[in-house]
Amino acid sequence: MAILLPEQIFSLAPNVGKSYYENLAGGVNASVTVNNFSDAPVSLVITRVNAPVVTYLIPAGNSLTLSVERLLVAALLSGALPVFGTIHIATSDF
Repeated sequence: MAILLPEQIFSLAPNVGKSYYENLAGGVNASVTVNNFSDAPVSLVITRVNAPVVTYLIPAGNSLTLSVERLLVAALLSGALPVFGTIHIATSDF
């Protein structure tokens, strides 16, 4: 069964990071979608169980959707400029 979490709007000042999902009880399978509406890139930081931390750079005006196994933390990190957009997470047993 899938659990669709509410879409979250992010607005991050320069050089700021914020976690938008945490499951520290062993991880969960999830789908993460980030829509970057700003004029600067934003980094999506994914932390999984027994795996290295992976960072995806989402260019200005673009989006990214990932299917992630055993997700622990999904966070966003801005660069030298402020960023804004949406992040949407759905958890599942897939």
